[in-house]
Amino acid sequence: MQYLSTRGHPARSQFSEILLGGLAPDGGLYVPVSYPRVTEAELDSWRELSYADLAFEVLRRFATDIPEADIKALVARTYTPEVYCNHRAGEDPAQITPLRLLEHAEGTELQIQALSNGPTLAFKDMAMQLLGNLFEYTLYREGAELNILGATSGDTGSAAEYAMRGKRGVRVFMLSPYQKMSAFQTAQMFSLQDPNVFNIAIKGVFDDCQDMVKAVSNDLDFKARQKIGTVNSINWARVVAQVVYYFKGYLAATTSCSQKVSFTVPSGNFGNICAGHIARMMGLPISKLVVATNENDVLHEFFQTGVYRVRQSAETFHTSSPSMDISKASNFERFVCDLLNGDTGRVRDLFRKVDTQGGFDLSGKPGSDGDEFTRVANFGFVSGKSTHDDRLRTIRDVYARHGLMIDTHTADGVKVAREHLETGIPMIVLETALPTKFNETIREALGKDAERPRGFENIESLPQRFEVMAPDVAAIKRYIAERTGL
Repeated sequence: MQYLSTRGHPARSQFSEILLGGLAPDGGLYVPVSYPRVTEAELDSWRELSYADLAFEVLRRFATDIPEADIKALVARTYTPEVYCNHRAGEDPAQITPLRLLEHAEGTELQIQALSNGPTLAFKDMAMQLLGNLFEYTLYREGAELNILGATSGDTGSAAEYAMRGKRGVRVFMLSPYQKMSAFQTAQMFSLQDPNVFNIAIKGVFDDCQDMVKAVSNDLDFKARQKIGTVNSINWARVVAQVVYYFKGYLAATTSCSQKVSFTVPSGNFGNICAGHIARMMGLPISKLVVATNENDVLHEFFQTGVYRVRQSAETFHTSSPSMDISKASNFERFVCDLLNGDTGRVRDLFRKVDTQGGFDLSGKPGSDGDEFTRVANFGFVSGKSTHDDRLRTIRDVYARHGLMIDTHTADGVKVAREHLETGIPMIVLETALPTKFNETIREALGKDAERPRGFENIESLPQRFEVMAPDVAAIKRYIAERTGL
């Protein structure tokens, strides 16, 4: 399996070569030369596999330069009930990502796939725990070290830091928007005292943080000298690790490969649902991939109109589902590359236009950049939008009718999923996090606090260690260089 850049750089790379690096040399994202296909017979043979064994079957098709025995050992160490132990009552810990039937009426079915049983109570743990083990394995094998530079709107940062803390040869520099995460999310990150973890609160919004990570990564000399890598969803290994739970959810919801399912995914940066797109391209029988946005609806606008229009910082809303407060979706470029049939020259031109003019138009209207919007339906994508009032109503409704407390992002997903139900096709909403991470809104909706898993009772009162900085790329470079000695 070889990988190339979405923007046409001539080099071809293998999985281990792109694992640590993030962006391609030309600023593009890595994608496989072709997607591996899974046959119906293979899919049926996977029905009784454990999560770890299923992860092995998926990952070995992408990481062909890592010995299969090593992949098997890495996933076996990662996906255990001991690592993913924050289960609700009645769930089987061995399932790792169990399905919960929420609603079943008139031939329609709505389920939630629990993805928040990991150490930071969010779906990001599903990929990040594996990424931490992959990084340590690769760095040890090469006798190397890595300085991870990441950006987070909430959950990526804590998931990355918990996965990398104590790992040999790894430092983590994580940018987050100052005072724009929930109190729980902030405490999860800033209370870590590990010497290899550095938290930097940026005076701005998430997109400012993300732009700075890209700017540093595009300085190839600095990137090489400082050994910069990334764990954001631009990292191919992280996206591939997320593909696994789409297969797991599908197999749990069906009894034969003649059946289809749909997935609704709360989305801001397009990383999570990009994994669903990859699963579908591999042959997983997915009917719809439903993009659920909040008030920051750049993705919803594209899937409704064909116009991709990024927002400026001043246009980005601070909402009660803050992990989706994103107005420039990094992973969207991977889907656009497939939408354009792999025409990397056009992809390069379109995303240069994003940088210079703020977006592009594939609606096919006079003066547009193309008419590929007509092909979006071929990939199963539809979308919807949820607001703060929608979140409150959905949280109240799900709790009143089903006794289940859901977080704000999952509520966005449930609200939009209900608009796209199909008779005879199960709809699976991917859970984003446990509700305790967004307790302020849970209290507003239900008048009570969310239950906290053991060990997180007083996390906000712990001492916090972080730096507040302006969105200044040069200053971030100096900060990293001073702490690495490179």
